[in-house]
Amino acid sequence: MRTRRLGPLARLILLGVILGEGVVAASATWVYFAARTRVVSADEVPRGSTALVLGSKVSGGEPGVYVRARLDTAVALYRTGRVTRIVNSGNGSSRYGSETEVMRAYLQRAGVGSSAILDDPAGYDTERSCVRARSEFGLSTVVLVTQGFHLDRAIALCRLDGPDPIGVAAPCPDCAWWSIARNHLREALLARPRALLSTVLSWFGRRSVRGPAEGSAAAGVRGR
Repeated sequence: MRTRRLGPLARLILLGVILGEGVVAASATWVYFAARTRVVSADEVPRGSTALVLGSKVSGGEPGVYVRARLDTAVALYRTGRVTRIVNSGNGSSRYGSETEVMRAYLQRAGVGSSAILDDPAGYDTERSCVRARSEFGLSTVVLVTQGFHLDRAIALCRLDGPDPIGVAAPCPDCAWWSIARNHLREALLARPRALLSTVLSWFGRRSVRGPAEGSAAAGVRGR
């Protein structure tokens, strides 16, 4: 019985699937080894640390469920003295709801002093937030605060070009189960592979991550 050979298109598709699976597996391995031992509980955070809260969707002047959970976690760390400064990193554009302004307002309503809050309105993505935490705010260590599905990748990216990180996972009891499942899938199939490819490409030519920084030493702490 003769074996039917694959045509050129089928072979190309098969090659793409194999390469895609390889990139997904490689990115998962990279993230796992980069983040292991660095995800800690709130009680393990050294006192006097600085938290870096990664932004997410806001709407109508209020934080969405994901970023609200991150801010609540940062507030809890602040109240126990585990962190003494909180950096809000997100998209400060009014087109996207002025994430950092909304985050600052939420923290202040929760009792965080204005002088303890720093804003980075040019933290458009996780990589940029990490790089700018070091380059624009002068941080050498940081406590990343985000959801568990995002935290390992954030730690991996910060270890490359940002402050030396540990991370605290922000629980999100108000997040829909299907939304959390979708984000886990997005991390595994899109975000982590893209981060790995971006890292490899950056070895051949680094992108600029500079932009306006509110709360940096150069710009002055907003509200002080």
